[in-house]
Amino acid sequence: MRLLACLLFLLYPVLGGRHSGSLDLPAAMLLGIDISHHQQRIDWQQLVQNCELHFVFVKATEGGDFLDSLFAENWAWLREMGIRRGAYHYFRPKRDGALQADHYLRTVELQAGDLVPVLDIETTDGRHSEIVRREALEWLQKIEKALCVRPIIYTNQHFYERHLAGYFDDYPLWIARYSDEHPRLSTRSWQFWQFSEKGQLPGILRPVDLNVFRGTPSMLDRLCWYPQEGLPISSSSLDALP
Repeated sequence: MRLLACLLFLLYPVLGGRHSGSLDLPAAMLLGIDISHHQQRIDWQQLVQNCELHFVFVKATEGGDFLDSLFAENWAWLREMGIRRGAYHYFRPKRDGALQADHYLRTVELQAGDLVPVLDIETTDGRHSEIVRREALEWLQKIEKALCVRPIIYTNQHFYERHLAGYFDDYPLWIARYSDEHPRLSTRSWQFWQFSEKGQLPGILRPVDLNVFRGTPSMLDRLCWYPQEGLPISSSSLDALP
């Protein structure tokens, strides 16, 4: 019942805004949200009592020195509540990619079962696409070398098609497209879809981003960090639904 209630909370703002009656969702899906200080302090106990979320991504860092003011609090609460958690870095192409990776690694302490790191890349900062991709690759490679796991890339569909299509295809992809229909990309498939930025959930005062994972719990587990395994995750290993 809690999962059904959560599903209604998640889909109501989307369905109510478009009057379509349904979302074009994959057959197998898991529900989740992503948060930052913009959602202010969250009443995690109220949220967990009313919703069964499969995962939550939390903003941790941005650029070379910015730390989200509520990251540590949200990160600890997610561990306490037993919700699968992941931490993302908002990428600034005007800053050195390797230095940004260092900032993330100093800030985020992963524990076994946490989702792998996420690179949120949605602005060029006025840089050419080649520079954006070069610095992003520096971040990705430094994280992969340090943690022996391949990070997830987050972006929106427009940015992906303009700057990233045909690159980084071995990295799991989280794509933003606010629509009834799921993203259809020119060169590859996706693993996560952010389908709305207007979710309304008990315990969260402000609108929150809503997401689905295209797969099963066991497939989501393959996108988590386990320090003793040290095997990179490729997007191709997640494409086939059972």
